[in-house]
Amino acid sequence: MWGPFDLSGKSAVVTGGAMGIGRGIVARFVEAGASVIVADLDGEAATLTAKGVEGPGRAEALAVDVAADGAGEAMVRAAVEAFGSLDILVNNAGIYPMVPMLEMTTEIFDRVYRVNLRGLAFASKAAAARMIEQGRGGAIVNIASIDAFHPSMVGLAAYDASKGGVVMFTKSLALELGPHRIRVNAIAPGGITTEGTSTPLEESGMTEEEMAEMIERFTGRIPLRRMGDPDDIATVTVFLASGGAGYMTGGSVVVDGGVLLS
Repeated sequence: MWGPFDLSGKSAVVTGGAMGIGRGIVARFVEAGASVIVADLDGEAATLTAKGVEGPGRAEALAVDVAADGAGEAMVRAAVEAFGSLDILVNNAGIYPMVPMLEMTTEIFDRVYRVNLRGLAFASKAAAARMIEQGRGGAIVNIASIDAFHPSMVGLAAYDASKGGVVMFTKSLALELGPHRIRVNAIAPGGITTEGTSTPLEESGMTEEEMAEMIERFTGRIPLRRMGDPDDIATVTVFLASGGAGYMTGGSVVVDGGVLLS
């Protein structure tokens, strides 16, 4: 039923796969026939997600901090042990503490980069090494952000810069891995309603009312007049991971309801 976007027989790792966009991606991958490692810092939530998805594929949970040394190798090892191979990596894990740069600490800044860019880069390295060893190519999909191209608001300087790095890393790695038939693409989501956007962020000091007001203002700028949901990103991720995107590499697909137009 998935036609050229069928993922039957493919094995994947989705980082940050327990909630939000990651959970949406896991659900669609399993529906499309893939076997998926749900890699997340919250192992209990990862287990719940793995047990809760339905489809011809299957999912297994792995508790892992993508910012930790050796996390990439651990995720690859889990996929190979569970499914025998690794064909797809989705680098979705990310954090976005809302802290103006004049109030930024080195600890927060470094944590953003360790998760959003460093962890992504070394997970990609480990996955690519395995894909090259297997000799049949593969796909890496990086979840970037529209903030890689235009800042959404004050307080996201570290996040925005890290996502800009993700877009350029995607291009550079695509160039490097092309001869091995490993495609590397990025998705730049706009405003997506997830657990993280529906509750106040710890570092921001916002109340629930202030957060709701901010989201309402942002929604008013979106030409399609709605926030996105995780499935809006998940379906595009299936496309980029599948043979349907077989001649695409080094690109960034903007999925934002048109907000960058405004």
